[in-house]
Amino acid sequence: MWERERVSTTTKTLQYRLDGPENAPVLVLGPSLGTTWHMWDRQTPELSRTWRVLRFDLPGHGGAPAHPVPSIAGTAGMLLATLDALGVQRFGYAGCSIGGAIGMELALRHPDRVASLALVAASSRFGTADEFRQRGVIVRTNGLDPMARSAPERWFTHGFATAQPAIVEWAVQMVRTTDPGCYIAACEALASFDIRSELGRIGVPTLVVVGAEDRITGPADARTLVAGIPDARLAMVPAASHLAPVEQPAAVTDLLVRHFSTAWQDTSSSTTTGIPVPSAVQGATAPAGPVAEIEPAPLQPDAVNTGRPDPYEAGAKVRREVLGDAHVDRIEDATDGFTGDFQELVTRYAWGEIWTRDGLDRRTRSAVTLTALVSGGHLEELAFHVRAALRNGLTPVEIKEVLLQTAVYCGVPAANSAFKVAQSVIRQETTPEA
Repeated sequence: MWERERVSTTTKTLQYRLDGPENAPVLVLGPSLGTTWHMWDRQTPELSRTWRVLRFDLPGHGGAPAHPVPSIAGTAGMLLATLDALGVQRFGYAGCSIGGAIGMELALRHPDRVASLALVAASSRFGTADEFRQRGVIVRTNGLDPMARSAPERWFTHGFATAQPAIVEWAVQMVRTTDPGCYIAACEALASFDIRSELGRIGVPTLVVVGAEDRITGPADARTLVAGIPDARLAMVPAASHLAPVEQPAAVTDLLVRHFSTAWQDTSSSTTTGIPVPSAVQGATAPAGPVAEIEPAPLQPDAVNTGRPDPYEAGAKVRREVLGDAHVDRIEDATDGFTGDFQELVTRYAWGEIWTRDGLDRRTRSAVTLTALVSGGHLEELAFHVRAALRNGLTPVEIKEVLLQTAVYCGVPAANSAFKVAQSVIRQETTPEA
């Protein structure tokens, strides 16, 4: 057995640690948001008897270089670059929360690389995009302290948090030492992650592990994964919340050993290879669970405009990213035959033609939009776009400066009304929940 740690000095690879025999099959362990590779400390000794275990840190976590990556695909690409540098072609993968999202991304986009998959506290869509963009706004305004203070409640059951104060403090410190920019980028990655329609294309044996008391990605999310992935089994861990590998380490270790010992898919076929099985689990099978097939996602019709793609779909996507799902859902619910054409025009041209252009970033477009709305006295729209500006990365101080500028060029009365609207929205958006 041997071990090695490496800190990446480039933007293309990840900080990682290796444990286990050099010639053994590689098993990758992915962390959750706000944690480090140490969340897998209790699993590694047993797993590294049979596998070459690679644990990695997300960018800006655990002292890793702070290169924000706002997409799951981007982090998955960095992991593949890390594995390529090590000469690793085929590997098993287990990931917790955002680590699970990375595993599903790899299984979908690079099926030739993933031999077997375990998803812990994972989901095909993590809550709503609004929730994670709101979290990003809070961190940008208040730093990571609110996230650190709320971590024990989100990650552990009450009984565990009460009985294990040292572990709880260790978890809090992991969050506090994370780079805020990288944390915000990871929130953006989770906000845009949605593979519900693609689960049927995950073609490797998959174990879905969920803490029975997980309130973030609970049993309902786990059952959605099991129902959608053709070869998936469910394992529920009693007396565990979101960080089940930390709260119930022995149970999670046993599940992973059983799964990867029996469900390691060969590169060339669906049969298993001769991976050595530890004596403690010889003859064991992975936990049983329901298996369901789903129909493939319907093909999208060709764009009407043969010269270039119809901007409507891109506009609908950007509109939700900027204004939030809740706001757009309210607009759609209120849309009828009278207003439908107008909403389609706004989505296609304002959002699809203008907000998608490369000439300005979204922060700058938000600043321009705030100015225009103040000038026109459109206070209702201003409230929506102050919220959007926060999500696009403007800080409350920067929004204040924009409004001060409007006082000179648009008039003091207009700016006075705008400050009242903006103050109310900023308080709502940047105050952490008690």
